[in-house]
Amino acid sequence: MKRSILAAALLLSLGLCACSQKAEEPVTTAAAAAAETEESAQTETEAAETKAASEEAEAEDMEIEVTEGEGYIGVSSENTPAELQYGDVTVRVGSLKGPTTMGLVNMMEWAEEGELPFGAEFTMATAADEITAKLVQGELDIALVPANLASVLYNKTEGGVSVIDINTLGVLYGVTGDESVTGLSDLEGKTIYMTGQGTTPQYAMDYILAQNGMTDKVTIEYRSEATEIAAMFAEDPTIIAVLPQPFATVCQVQNEGVKEFMDLNEEWDKCADSGDSMLLTGVTIASRDFLSAHAEDGLIDAFISTQRLSTEAVELDTAHTAELVAAAGIIEKAPIAEKAIPKCGIACITGEEMKGALSGYLEVLEAANAQSVGGELPGDDFYYMEAE
Repeated sequence: MKRSILAAALLLSLGLCACSQKAEEPVTTAAAAAAETEESAQTETEAAETKAASEEAEAEDMEIEVTEGEGYIGVSSENTPAELQYGDVTVRVGSLKGPTTMGLVNMMEWAEEGELPFGAEFTMATAADEITAKLVQGELDIALVPANLASVLYNKTEGGVSVIDINTLGVLYGVTGDESVTGLSDLEGKTIYMTGQGTTPQYAMDYILAQNGMTDKVTIEYRSEATEIAAMFAEDPTIIAVLPQPFATVCQVQNEGVKEFMDLNEEWDKCADSGDSMLLTGVTIASRDFLSAHAEDGLIDAFISTQRLSTEAVELDTAHTAELVAAAGIIEKAPIAEKAIPKCGIACITGEEMKGALSGYLEVLEAANAQSVGGELPGDDFYYMEAE
């Protein structure tokens, strides 16, 4: 069964709408006005019909299909008008090993196959500071980073970055093989293993513990990579960990008896006072220099639209996406990746919705610990708005 995304929708999302020109109206005599009006109406009708036929034909040529079993969805630049292609521009993108890159794997495949209207290079790292350092040094144009770290970077660079979208929602889950642990309250007196010190996981967990009066009742030990904690479960499945997806699922699949006992999205919602706030994991930021260089040519919006299609492809063909995730080395086996993907919170939220959710999240963090957002909340220029 074929599911199609017509290029008409793609054309709208990329802003590939032709601009109509309005000719000057000649000065006419009253006697000729009626004749000219009739002729003008006929001409406009014919032009509209011609334009509609042209757009319909173009949409048919650029139809994007997902066929079950084939696992394909793509953005083709073959039929993109030459003036709207960015063949001479290569967008340098950095992301983290995990859900942020999982949302990009389809775009990465399209880039390899030359199906994007711009060039793209992708760098995947295991630590956020690797990515942010490259962005600050001008080695990357766009980076997918922890949500709070984007605010920290904005303050450190005095407005040198802006968020263009939210790419990952809450992905933190508590897992253990200890049958006595069934919820947050059971963590008192326990040691919890986590990753993400100084970023979203730490500050989200700190906030939840503080709101429940458990700050000094739990010991947290940090590790540099989730795979390190996953290996610890093989030696002792009764350890307790708070891990991001897909690694929380990996631990459950690979270790009999390990189960999920806590969803930090739910715990956050119980604590947060802000109606707009939600637990977020990752955002996509662009350097101010890159934004300025492409303020007028539409490249930023074209990137966002392609990223949005890439995230949609995750849901449209999860099996193929899982294969790409395994090929990228994020998760070893595609079947495990396919099981984890639905809980990975992969998204592409932009505009006012992005601003409301992200600002609410940062306000909660800032109230609990101002240093978690870089000392103060970012200004309005932190939030990039797509052209309407």
